[in-house]
Amino acid sequence: MLHRSYPISGLSQLMILLAALLFFVPATASPSRNNCKRVKSGQSIQKAIDLAREGDRIEVEHGVYYEQLTIKTDGISLIGKGAILKPPQAFYENLCTGLSQTLENKSTEAGICIHGKHIELEEYVQEHRKVISVGRYIKNISVTGFTVDGFSGENIVVVGGQGVKVSKNTLNNGGRYGFLTVGSKDTLAERNTISGDGPAYFIAMCMDDHSSPQFSTNNISDYFIALCTQTSGGIVKNNIVENCCLGVFVDPRIQGAKVIGNHISKRNPACPDMFGVGILISGAIETIVEENTVEGIHNKGTGVGIYLADDLSGAVALNNVVRKNILRNNDYDIIVASNATNDLGKNQCDPAKSVPGNYCV
Repeated sequence: MLHRSYPISGLSQLMILLAALLFFVPATASPSRNNCKRVKSGQSIQKAIDLAREGDRIEVEHGVYYEQLTIKTDGISLIGKGAILKPPQAFYENLCTGLSQTLENKSTEAGICIHGKHIELEEYVQEHRKVISVGRYIKNISVTGFTVDGFSGENIVVVGGQGVKVSKNTLNNGGRYGFLTVGSKDTLAERNTISGDGPAYFIAMCMDDHSSPQFSTNNISDYFIALCTQTSGGIVKNNIVENCCLGVFVDPRIQGAKVIGNHISKRNPACPDMFGVGILISGAIETIVEENTVEGIHNKGTGVGIYLADDLSGAVALNNVVRKNILRNNDYDIIVASNATNDLGKNQCDPAKSVPGNYCV
């Protein structure tokens, strides 16, 4: 019987070559990792973090852990399974030491410090140290499921991060901040519960980033400031705020921040007399404030639902959009203290409690 020889097509040759390569590639050649490390009560979380490599999950079992944590390796997922983190008896110095200061000008310590490399910080002036430059961002960190309680500075802080996600944590009594992100990109903080014990606790959540932070669906109570927006283009969306002195504060000269769909109610009676505002836009530019509900802001007749004003530093509130908000049961619903061009209208509010009153429908 005669056998005819047929030439192998280019496509067939390619398929044979790929099959051969796949057959001879060892299993260890895959770059992906999903190694899960478990920390039990009484063990060190920091030790597990130090041993972790990119792609590792660290699951921390139920218990109280008296530690401060530092994360400097990309791609780590830190997952609390009923884990409570409290201040240790003694602290070591890390990048977050002294990032903020107490009212007595004492250096503070953070609970979980996530930071990149070769970070240059300004000297402390107020609130927190600013980030001048980042040599290398720490990327793709996730922290979820922890209770962090009572650190003097920040319960959780990100410095020079990229794509860091902080979600479903309970942050109690962070002396200066519940959560702070500075000098970072694409930080997402969502579905966290953050509470203080009154106005002595400074800011629940603050963004002072290089670009694109988002705080969404967090539940915040009993801080002086609930949500601090110091990043142009930052998004503050669908959060619930109760019993704070200032609900959302958009800082002077910040451009294009979005404050959307938040529910802000009540003012802590212990707040200083001059503070009682749901949303404060102070010398900011092109802020979008839409579909928020602000109610029950009372301060001896001077509480304000939404306050749009030029800042004392000279920053002018310009081209801000305040529309489709619901304001009710406040001392004042809306006050505008700027002669610059801003777009206000179609807000459900009481004209008799607004200055001027033509912004209400």
